[in-house]
Amino acid sequence: MEEDFSQSLTPPVSPFTGDSQCELTPSQPPCFNCTSESGREDTRPLSSDGYIGRGSLKRLLLRLDPAPADFEGDTVDIFGFSWVTETALVESIKLVFGLFRQKLLKLEMLVQSCSHDFGQASSLHYESEDLRHQCVLFLQYVKVFVHRYLEPICPSEEGSRHPYEELEAQLPSALLEELFGVTLLIGRLKDIPANIQNTFIMQHQGKLFPPSWHLLHLHLDIHWSVLEILHLLGQKMHGQVVYAHQFVNLTGENLTNNSLFEENLCNLLSDLTGLAMVKYNKVRPTEALTSHHYHCTCTKELWILLIHLLEHRSKVLHTQSFWTYINTLLRPLTVRPLVEQSSGLATHCKDLMGFTWWLVTHLAMLGEYNHNGALQNEKKLEDNWSFVRELLRSTCDPKGGLQEEQIRMHVHCCLTLCLLWEPNTATVTTLWEYYSKNLSGSFTVPWLGISGLGSMCKTPMALFEKAQSCCSPFPLGSPGHTQLYRSANSFHIFLRVLALYLAQDNAGSAPWRQIKGRVYSKFHQRRMQELSEAGLMNFLLLFVVLARQAELEDVASRVCDLLGLLPPDSPPAQRSLVWRGQLALILLFQERGLDVGAQASWLAASFSKTAREFYLKTTEPSRRLALWGPLGAYLEGVAEVFESSPGLGLSEEKLLNEGFSLLLPACRQSELSSALGFLQIMLRELRRVYQHSVQRGGSAVPPDVRLHPPSTSAAKERPLAIAAPLWAHFFPFLHSLRLSNTPTAQLADAAAGFTLLAFDLPSSAPQDLQPNPARSVMQCFGWDDMLHPLLVTRYLPHLLQNSELVSSVSSGCGGGVSGPSQALYVRAWFRCVLQQHIHKNPDGTESRAGKALEEQLSELTRLVLRLPEVDSLLQRAGLQSGAGSKLEPRPALEIFIKAVGRVYSRLQILSERTEMAARALDYTGDIMKYIKPYLVNKSPQEGLLMAYWAVGCLVKHWSPLLATSKAQQLLFNIVNTLLLPNSLSGLDKALRDSLPLYLQGLSIAASMSQSQGIYLKKQLRDVISKYLDHFLPATLSIGAVANHPVLLAACEATPTPRGGALRRSILQVISDNFLQFKGHAPPPRLTTVLAFLLELLRRNIDSDPALLTMPLHSLLRCLMLVNEPQVRKTSTEALKLVVERCSPSTREAPCDQIITVLRSFVEENEGVYDRQVYSVLETLALLDQRVVLVLIPILSLSLRNTEHKRGLGKNTTLRPPVENACRSFPSKDGLGLDSTNDT
Repeated sequence: MEEDFSQSLTPPVSPFTGDSQCELTPSQPPCFNCTSESGREDTRPLSSDGYIGRGSLKRLLLRLDPAPADFEGDTVDIFGFSWVTETALVESIKLVFGLFRQKLLKLEMLVQSCSHDFGQASSLHYESEDLRHQCVLFLQYVKVFVHRYLEPICPSEEGSRHPYEELEAQLPSALLEELFGVTLLIGRLKDIPANIQNTFIMQHQGKLFPPSWHLLHLHLDIHWSVLEILHLLGQKMHGQVVYAHQFVNLTGENLTNNSLFEENLCNLLSDLTGLAMVKYNKVRPTEALTSHHYHCTCTKELWILLIHLLEHRSKVLHTQSFWTYINTLLRPLTVRPLVEQSSGLATHCKDLMGFTWWLVTHLAMLGEYNHNGALQNEKKLEDNWSFVRELLRSTCDPKGGLQEEQIRMHVHCCLTLCLLWEPNTATVTTLWEYYSKNLSGSFTVPWLGISGLGSMCKTPMALFEKAQSCCSPFPLGSPGHTQLYRSANSFHIFLRVLALYLAQDNAGSAPWRQIKGRVYSKFHQRRMQELSEAGLMNFLLLFVVLARQAELEDVASRVCDLLGLLPPDSPPAQRSLVWRGQLALILLFQERGLDVGAQASWLAASFSKTAREFYLKTTEPSRRLALWGPLGAYLEGVAEVFESSPGLGLSEEKLLNEGFSLLLPACRQSELSSALGFLQIMLRELRRVYQHSVQRGGSAVPPDVRLHPPSTSAAKERPLAIAAPLWAHFFPFLHSLRLSNTPTAQLADAAAGFTLLAFDLPSSAPQDLQPNPARSVMQCFGWDDMLHPLLVTRYLPHLLQNSELVSSVSSGCGGGVSGPSQALYVRAWFRCVLQQHIHKNPDGTESRAGKALEEQLSELTRLVLRLPEVDSLLQRAGLQSGAGSKLEPRPALEIFIKAVGRVYSRLQILSERTEMAARALDYTGDIMKYIKPYLVNKSPQEGLLMAYWAVGCLVKHWSPLLATSKAQQLLFNIVNTLLLPNSLSGLDKALRDSLPLYLQGLSIAASMSQSQGIYLKKQLRDVISKYLDHFLPATLSIGAVANHPVLLAACEATPTPRGGALRRSILQVISDNFLQFKGHAPPPRLTTVLAFLLELLRRNIDSDPALLTMPLHSLLRCLMLVNEPQVRKTSTEALKLVVERCSPSTREAPCDQIITVLRSFVEENEGVYDRQVYSVLETLALLDQRVVLVLIPILSLSLRNTEHKRGLGKNTTLRPPVENACRSFPSKDGLGLDSTNDT
């Protein structure tokens, strides 16, 4: 090395370095770097330290200085030595390249000696980084030197050239030889050991890297720098060929700069392709577009550098383009049988055809990057359709035996290329030729599972949306595009290619004219009849796509002609597909705003024919079941057409023909549910369109104007045209179902829809519903007493929520319907509350319908309480706060009944009371008819309880109203049917719970009735007697007596005249019917009756002597004639209560009523039960002496008369009791008795 230095004209160490060396040091040269950078934008995924990020590529293509700010000083520091900047390569090229090779070898030695000791990781990283930096800096200096100082030398005479000029003239060849030597030293990328290549996929979490990482990336730097230097060299030589004097290439030819460039370029492309092939072996077809062909951003950047360099050379130097190099490299991979390439490209790939598609697609995507590394919209890289067509022909070749999983990926790549470039006719034609022959294929990938099977469109809208998605490509790189392999089969992807082709900008209708004949010519009668179900679906999808992208009317007409070639007896499943396709085209006509009359008429005629076959009784059940498939598809599709139409102004009504009149009666329950659901959609959409037309005509439309819209309004003619077939083909069938015992929710909803339609468009209703069609429909489906509660409770809430409808109908004319409408709403609710338990299961459990009825009834209750008439009643009765909207039906009914009763009781004017009574009877309707099923069947128990309770509430709270002549008949019917039936079996609980309500109400009615008061009182006594006897136990039971319903009815905390009247009746019945002795025999159940009487007296604090003394005579007889201790005890207690309340201690004189009863008692039993009478009086004296004191004269006279009749003198048997009674009296009373003794 010392000899080399001594021969140099520019020694490494200059003696005057300090004076001449520039203080500026070179900046960091660009290099490949795939370390993660924070804050880097997604639009620039390449490293900012790379050749693109630092602008090196841009300066190369623009022939600018590679490093304008570097190497400006007189000397340059390379490999630790200072060199003269302008002469270093000329004078010492072998030396500096030798030093370069030393650094490279040293880095390789570090890789070989590298250990996994983490303690040495830092030192190894920095040492390797320094070696790589020195090498990259040297290569950068070479580029700068060639650009700045290298000039071609013109030939001159011998001996006239300076030695430096000789060296300078030899520099291009010397540089070429040194570059060749470097390439031989580093070899090819494919020859790098595997352990070093593995660093491509290393996850870099920190800033320390092994020497292998630095060495691998230095190889990339050298390969690119060699190409860059050779390109610069060619530029500086102005096209002159530079020969190497000492070397020839591998073919024995002289080595030139062009041959070295070509050789290194081809090797590099081959090696990069080999690396991509290794990665492709791990790529699944579903990840083809998300898994890139480069291992890291460094190889990605290298691909972009090569693309731009080769495209630049092709335009400037007229060399081969980038795609030409790639095609030459990849074409042998698609040839069968496979031929090993001379370049040595490995062919151990699992799918060479798929790899070729994959690589070409990703390289095309890299062509979107500009020389600044940013994605661009304008196309920079020319298309490669010529090679892609070759790939397509290989893909579509039946001899290739490719499966759907491979073809799908190839077509997916083709679609990506169409988005990058623009599809051409040859590409689309090649694909169509394949799919036209395989239209009936399944195009499924078994290992994708369910996601690969969803190719059948179940509805017209699904078919329409499928075609729409095919015509609306996803952006490149979006999840929708990259995941197409999973979501679409290859035929659907082809349709996307076709749609792109037909939608080319600035092409007009030329693409359609070019492809139209090729498509139409493939279909004829035999071909159409050969189509399978899947093939027919693909056929329909194809033509819907063509209709969207080309001439709609032409394509739709052609489809009708082709579908007409199908056999008339085609299977129902095929008919379903045909109708879906036609309806999808109708949706497309709607989208374009075109009239659908022709298509709708053709389709409706086919539907009507099928519906007639479905209706015929001769049709086999299995055939009818199969026919429901297309019929149900028609319903679903027409519903989608109506829902999609903004104004229903494109002749959509032609889809609703007489076929529905045949279809509906033949439907089973499940089929009828679908048909009624379809009808609801029709009514809803019609109402939507009508309301929209009204809003456009004016924001505020009075109700009277709405009831009679102007016939001249064009905006309302369309709704009338739609309404006509609905009334004609649907309403008669709906009307026939209204009395069904199992009404469905859809029936009620559809009926409500017709009601609203009759309200909005009364002129559209049939003549038999005029003049007030809305009210007539309400009578049919809401107010008729024969309707099932399940239907009514579902139907009425729809209407009650429409306050405008309620107000309008309430103010309308009768129209043949009796009673004000709000009263009819209440009556219907009243009936539904009463009948809510009729349809319970036999075992008493709640059925599904019962649960639905409960929910619906709650909503109906809430809405009825909000009716203006009901709300006014509640306010007038002062019950508004308690009648909130959250009340359940039973308490709400009770509050309503109370409100009516209070309002009636407060009225004073006779006419108002008469009107109110009539309105109340309108509310209840034929209530006895409503509850008759409960009474006949004596079940369910909940129903009986509800019936007796509800009617009992009426009797109690409406008693003044029921006492009127207008309502008396209802009251008599209630008493005779509910309270005095022939048999009481099964009614005990209902009667026990509600009897107090009846007794209290009947008592008031009997006292207020002017014409039938006597009869009502008799009825009341009969009821009391019946149930007093029915519920009294045979033997004494305190609980049974205390909870006796008659006793509960009579009890009051504070006595009132009405309560006193009822107790008077009860005491009268007890005295007359339960305490009458037959001779000496006591009445039956005397102990229980006396206990009842005692409880009645004890629970009430009556002070009316006339009432209290009613049972006194019977009590006295019990004490007189019965010696049973319990009877005497109970009688004595009852007697005590009577005496104490009739003759309180505050009064001086005893009660006259008691005296009267006692006098009668003494006189009645005189001479028969004298001793017993005196014993009773003795007991009575202990309770109240004043009562007996008044009787002493009567007793004395009675005793003397008795003794006189006997004629035996003093009666020693009777006198002791009298004497005992008199001894406790004051002396004056005793004298009276003494005088008696003297007689």
